Amino acid sequence: MSGATQNNLNKENIKILIAFGTRPEAIKMCPLVRELRSRGVGVKVCVTGQHKEILYSAMKAFGVSADYDFGIMSEGQTLFDLTERILAKMKSLLAVYTPDAILVHGDTTTAFAVALAGFYSKIPVAHVEAGLRSYDLSSPYPEELNRRAITLMSRAHFAPTNDAACNLLGEGVPSSQVFVTGNTVVDALGYTLRKGFKSKLLKEMAGKRIIFLTAHRRESHGKTLENMLLAVRRISESFEDVGVIYPVHPNPNVKNTAEKILGGRERIILCPPLDVVECHNVMAKSYMLLTDSGGIQEEAAALRRPALVMRNVTERPEGIKVGISALAGTDGEQIFVTVKRLLEDKKLYEKMRRADNPYGSGNACGKIADILLSSNFGNK
Repeated sequence: MSGATQNNLNKENIKILIAFGTRPEAIKMCPLVRELRSRGVGVKVCVTGQHKEILYSAMKAFGVSADYDFGIMSEGQTLFDLTERILAKMKSLLAVYTPDAILVHGDTTTAFAVALAGFYSKIPVAHVEAGLRSYDLSSPYPEELNRRAITLMSRAHFAPTNDAACNLLGEGVPSSQVFVTGNTVVDALGYTLRKGFKSKLLKEMAGKRIIFLTAHRRESHGKTLENMLLAVRRISESFEDVGVIYPVHPNPNVKNTAEKILGGRERIILCPPLDVVECHNVMAKSYMLLTDSGGIQEEAAALRRPALVMRNVTERPEGIKVGISALAGTDGEQIFVTVKRLLEDKKLYEKMRRADNPYGSGNACGKIADILLSSNFGNK
């Protein structure tokens, strides 16, 4: 893709397919769908259904529905199953609908398989949230492989930060194909945050310093997740003014462990995944976020809430650099000590909370739309 303005795309004729399959992708791509449609661009939305109910709930919050729905989710699905089904469905779709460009997001199996289908079909692929790297294929797994592979198949790379852009340039991606846009999740918060927001969860935790917890990563399943949650239990037992809200991922490997270690504990609420509006607003009212997730690190920065990351490495180092987030590792004792320090050290807490947001100012979708409509990306 070139940043040149000659051979501009005709927005009335251009056909863009935006594909995603998980809740985090929906949160970050629905604002882009809305931005492009507001400019008269022909956008079709394809969802794979890698997630199910939580995916559709997120889309509803943004007023976006699917034009194509693969509905591939099944109980006990594996990475093999996901990849095979998505490729087969995309082959059939692209046989009857040929877009000028396919936009994928991030590092999911959906994004990888859709990008591969686009590559096989010789349709230009654009990668939103490109260039994130941990340079450890086992963490996060399989996302690190997915995003590196998507880079190889993409014509345009919308990097959320300068660091991400530098990763791409260091790997030999032409500078004419790399664009720093900010992260679309900041745009998403403009749709979801509510003044005076109230909820049952917040009412139950009134007067408590809330730790908003997410822990579900595939590489954390088993003993690692048990150690994480045992550390959370120790924190809850050690600080009577602290409450924990844990929206539990429906995966049995997560749900069963959460119930075993944290179920029935005082000042700990285990609940199903929250819809995106409640999730963002509860996060905004929380004291800190404790997570093994990726996107929540960005949301925390935009919400000015310190995030402690239960991983040994993160592909989002910008938050660490500015000080809004910190690595807590995966060892239970290390997690306990790190959280305890932040709860006890008010100066450290305020320093983290005042850190700048490195992920943009909420105009990423506009920048991406400008680039798509001022380039020869879709011309064949």
